[in-house]
Amino acid sequence: MSQASMKQMNDIGRGGLLVVAQWEAKEGKADAVVDTLRRFLPQAQSEPGVKLFLIGQAKDNPAEFLFYELFENEDAFVAHQASEYFKSLIVGEALPLLAKRERKQYALL
Repeated sequence: MSQASMKQMNDIGRGGLLVVAQWEAKEGKADAVVDTLRRFLPQAQSEPGVKLFLIGQAKDNPAEFLFYELFENEDAFVAHQASEYFKSLIVGEALPLLAKRERKQYALL
């Protein structure tokens, strides 16, 4: 691993706000959720204040999604939710397709 990669990994683990979310799509809506998330993810990953942003789809149930989001601080998380692409893609498109949405916030040790 290069020194730059090692520094990036070390920076990820230094403080910040960790948000873990679980979604479950309504029956028959998983493909539409995937389409929205594929348009959303690159924007979230390149946003200032985002250290790490991953979304996974369950192998055994494609209607289930897991979000693992690490922000530099609370302000970065607030800015993320206030962004136009979040409002449009997540609030406007994805949330209406969900049967369930849970989120928890954690402080890194």
